[in-house]
Amino acid sequence: MTTLFISDLHLDNERPQITDLFGHFIRSEARGADALYILGDLFEAWVGDDDPSDTGAFVASELSALTRSGVPVHFIRGNRDFLLGDAYARRARMTVLPDPAVVMLYGKPTLLMHGDLLCTDDVAYQQFRSQTRKPEWQAQFLSQPLAARIAFAQQARAASKAHQSGLQDQGRMETITDVAPATVASTFSRYAIDTLIHGHTHRPAVHQLDVDGHACRRIVLGDWYEQGSVLRADANGFDLQRLTT
Repeated sequence: MTTLFISDLHLDNERPQITDLFGHFIRSEARGADALYILGDLFEAWVGDDDPSDTGAFVASELSALTRSGVPVHFIRGNRDFLLGDAYARRARMTVLPDPAVVMLYGKPTLLMHGDLLCTDDVAYQQFRSQTRKPEWQAQFLSQPLAARIAFAQQARAASKAHQSGLQDQGRMETITDVAPATVASTFSRYAIDTLIHGHTHRPAVHQLDVDGHACRRIVLGDWYEQGSVLRADANGFDLQRLTT
């Protein structure tokens, strides 16, 4: 049996081919898994559980069917869908985990994260993240009409692109938007684990590290903008692969 990990699908109505790939993945390989973990950014944007998008309804239907078939689904909120709430989680029959979360994976404690908390060199983003995770900010935002929330999300995405473009012009994009090595090392030490799985950076790879004399492994999941990406884990190890349309 295999445990599956995915992240950064960024599903929305504008890329139906990726939503179709997700549906095929859920109805085929995922049906035979021990469990499915979604480590954030399942959606391109999420402005509240009352958003009636076709993509959101489709995903909830597919995930709830997967859970009813006997495969548990676990979810960590990402920077694009941090407002996904309990109402939608119940519709999708998925369990929301804290970020970070330690899980037992075939007898070994493994740390799961979305990954944005590791990108501490991006100070502007971390300040925005801190503000938008406050309960009072979220309550105020969710009290606004749906149209106003959608407009805000569009503005935030435009601002994010402008921020990244500025970093690119300065030649700082690769380092600022990736994880900070010191933060990665301190995270391994804090949680006393030797395996970390995360997404967010869109840089799929398996990194072997030495932290305080201990061999550690950081596995980065890929995004689903042009194709899919899945990490398969079993008692023998890990296999990170692309999924094609």
